[in-house]
Amino acid sequence: MKVIKQGAESKIILFEKKCTVLKKRISKKYRLPEIDKKFIRLRTRSEARIIEKIRRLGINTPRVLRVNEEEGEIEMEFIDGVTLKEFLLKSNDVNTIKKIARKLGKIIARLHENNLIHGDITTSNMILKDNKLYLIDFGLAKHSWKIEEKAEDLLVLYYALKSTHFDVFELFWKSFIFSYKRNYKEGVRVLERLEEIKKRGRYTSR
Repeated sequence: MKVIKQGAESKIILFEKKCTVLKKRISKKYRLPEIDKKFIRLRTRSEARIIEKIRRLGINTPRVLRVNEEEGEIEMEFIDGVTLKEFLLKSNDVNTIKKIARKLGKIIARLHENNLIHGDITTSNMILKDNKLYLIDFGLAKHSWKIEEKAEDLLVLYYALKSTHFDVFELFWKSFIFSYKRNYKEGVRVLERLEEIKKRGRYTSR
């Protein structure tokens, strides 16, 4: 048993013999105990349900094996692959990068078509295994039909790619948005809103 990831809201513990991981939400001292417990319970319930819903859409995610809402725990299968971040930092295979980007575009289009927001679409939250792309970490996921929130979802990916994967940014992003628009009828509207949000950011930073 070892902690493989520690964040502000949770930690991920790997059980190597069982090939499972346990996501455990962390209590916050600044919250009142009763509020803290309620928050952890509701977020754990919401995350587990969203993962199951996403799997039913045919999107690859870890299988949920056990949920303990009171303890803020979700036990899932361990996807023993490489993060997309690691892959992109090492690979210069243009065709493979295009293929992955288009696959991701189709996945996010499917989420948004069903009014699901991931909330943290970074290359650290995707795993490649056996030629499949898995989404992980749904701690910020939620339901929303709003174009603005779908655009904000893409904005996270845009900046993650631009800051961490500058060398392949243009190639990946163009392939991604091509697939996203092709697979989601509201994709053009979302991308137009994304450009508006980026402009707002430029104006406010001056």
